[in-house]
Amino acid sequence: MSRDRRTRHVPRPLAERRTEPFESAEAAWFWFQRARLTRAEGARLPADPLAAARPCDPDDIGRAVRALALAGVLRSDHLRVLNRHGRRLMPPDGRVPEEAGDAALWAEALDRLATPLRRKGIVRRGYGA
Repeated sequence: MSRDRRTRHVPRPLAERRTEPFESAEAAWFWFQRARLTRAEGARLPADPLAAARPCDPDDIGRAVRALALAGVLRSDHLRVLNRHGRRLMPPDGRVPEEAGDAALWAEALDRLATPLRRKGIVRRGYGA
């Protein structure tokens, strides 16, 4: 009786690297947004061998935002501001009159997001660096 000689593909273990949390919820948010934009272009987030390994996947941050939105902690105006300025990869500038309202919502949203991200070890501290 012959044995099945199909090749088995077993993933190789990745080298163990110490993970490093983000300094702030804002840094985690921009990392998440870069990953989203890269995926939208049909590519994968490039692996930078010199970059710190992160304690999460980008989707973990998206799930945290969705959970806060479903719980009513983040409102639609928070989500709009996070999305708009996240896509620009630049926080709103509170010194600019047109962005002052967005800057307040941005700070509030990231402050609220920081709590679950800190609890999961994804960020060290709250909004800002």
